[in-house]
Amino acid sequence: MAIPQNFIHDLLNRIDIVDVVERYVPLKKAGANYEARCPFHNDKSPSFTVSRSKQFYHCFGCGAHGNAIGFLMEYNGMTFPDAVEDLARSIGVTVPRETSSVAAQRKVAPDLYEVMQTATRYYREQLKQSPRAIEYLKRRGLSGEIAARFGIGYAPEGWQNLEAVFPNYQDASLVETGLVIANDEGKRYDRFRDRIMFPIVNARGQIIGFGGRILDQGEPKYLNSPETQLFEKGRELYGLFQAQKAIRAEKKALVVEGYMDVVALAQLGVEYAVATLGTATTPFHIQKLLKLTEQVVFCFDGDTAGRRAAWRALENALPHLQDGKQLRFLFLPPEHDPDSYIRAHGKDAFERLLEIESLPLSAYLLGELSAQVDLQTQEGRSALLEHAKPLVTAITAPATGLLLRKELAARAGVSQDELEGLYKIQSLGAHSRRAPPRAPRSGVSNARALLRCLLFKPELAKTLPDGWQAEESDAATALVAYFQGGDEIPRAAVIIQQFHGTAHAAELAAAQADILQWGEDFDVEAELLGLLEKQQEAARKQQLQALQAKGLDGMNAQEQALYRQLLSAVKRLDVLKIKV
Repeated sequence: MAIPQNFIHDLLNRIDIVDVVERYVPLKKAGANYEARCPFHNDKSPSFTVSRSKQFYHCFGCGAHGNAIGFLMEYNGMTFPDAVEDLARSIGVTVPRETSSVAAQRKVAPDLYEVMQTATRYYREQLKQSPRAIEYLKRRGLSGEIAARFGIGYAPEGWQNLEAVFPNYQDASLVETGLVIANDEGKRYDRFRDRIMFPIVNARGQIIGFGGRILDQGEPKYLNSPETQLFEKGRELYGLFQAQKAIRAEKKALVVEGYMDVVALAQLGVEYAVATLGTATTPFHIQKLLKLTEQVVFCFDGDTAGRRAAWRALENALPHLQDGKQLRFLFLPPEHDPDSYIRAHGKDAFERLLEIESLPLSAYLLGELSAQVDLQTQEGRSALLEHAKPLVTAITAPATGLLLRKELAARAGVSQDELEGLYKIQSLGAHSRRAPPRAPRSGVSNARALLRCLLFKPELAKTLPDGWQAEESDAATALVAYFQGGDEIPRAAVIIQQFHGTAHAAELAAAQADILQWGEDFDVEAELLGLLEKQQEAARKQQLQALQAKGLDGMNAQEQALYRQLLSAVKRLDVLKIKV
């Protein structure tokens, strides 16, 4: 059953985000706001700001942004309903639920997330009723507790089991979510059959896909959901939702290849592991993990496939390396994967292996390239430089790139200056001397400035002239429509919730970050009045230019009168500006 929106809005109006955040992060008063080192990335100095008056947080380092609900979800890995329940308990209220009939009246099409949640509940119930599936998980060393934590279930044998779960097996949403396959003849059948089911969860705790592992022999061993509106494999990591708290605590993330590896590692206390979803490690994966931690370790099988996957991860990581952050690579003995190794040797031995045997990216890169050539010959050293060039020049992190080039030059038997010249890389010193002066930053657009004013003091939306619209900003227009559609003016925390997941969310977050720099006594009315006058002036000039393009002979009498009126107004404004 759904949580009513009006309850969520009332809850956000009643709680204080400062109290919520201070449960987990020590805050320090900084003017009108509070600040701390960001809990969501490796923050060297305080860049995490919490506004009591606006009831939202923003990190100027990594961009993390949201209200109290969003903070609990991101920090604790809670689902949306769990975060709402937590906040409600903190002020002693009970969360009401809408009946399914009320929810159905509010939505025409079924919610795809609800479809996935329904399927998950079904698979979990089926696991309880399948001794064979339970025995398989026990044989793999998994407890009921860890299975529940990851929402593991079982898809039974049979072609159309989901027909008993969903009222309309022909509903398009079942195909859209990848739960059901429709063949060319229009016949439908369940995608997952006789498989252990691993729900794939996004950052908000919503189920977006599944990975199914066959119990016995057969192919494919793992079957994933297809790409859907909810699920894009190259952007998601299995287990990240459950692991993010441990990743921050341990200050490292472990990337493995399989779902079972993640779950088995968590079972034995290594809770900071995630897995790619049947794809190579992508730039999105790298960026997502480096926001959370300062060290990422890739752990792959030592066979050909594992080494190929590791090299692909390295190639995709190079443009996104950051100075001060580490990427390392570990190859397990041929007879082991992470699951079997930790069960055979235990947590301490596994973590010792990570610490001692994993190679820094630089050592792995240069070691692999050097092994392919004969460094005792001129031709081999030349080949090394040639093979390394596209990899080394892809690195944008200044110190990391410099040190790697220095080590490469030593292996190839050339000086660093010779290598820099060969790769046409300007030295840091020369670059700093010859760099052109930075162009001045362009001012904030009128539309963005108007958006900031409305977010700073939402009640100003009621004072806008009739027919007003922000031609450059759909977000400002949507915000004004939202304000004017209700009797009460909401707080910023409610605005964040209302526009979460929409096309306007990023623009609104950027504008909300801007207003954190304004003092509480900022004269926002004068700012808005000036912006509206500028907007009207620009409109007059645009209208004048359109008439001028016609020429006096091409205008009718009414247009000529308007032209003279506009020309007089524009000239008067120009004279006033000169006097000022």
